[in-house]
Amino acid sequence: MGWLGALAGAALDRRDGDSGIKGAILGAIAGRAVKSALPFAAAATVGWVALSALRRARGKKDAHAQG
Repeated sequence: MGWLGALAGAALDRRDGDSGIKGAILGAIAGRAVKSALPFAAAATVGWVALSALRRARGKKDAHAQG
């Protein structure tokens, strides 16, 4: 992931006429940040889905008890 981000960052930095080194460094850092944040995002998504399912199940149970 780091080298792919570096290549993309260098290509984007060269559009402005720069050497691309700064873009390569920033791209590599961004790639590593995404790679490290992915497990957290996945865990948060699973937790949100579970909480949503729990709320929906409780809501249906309460509706059946009242009506």
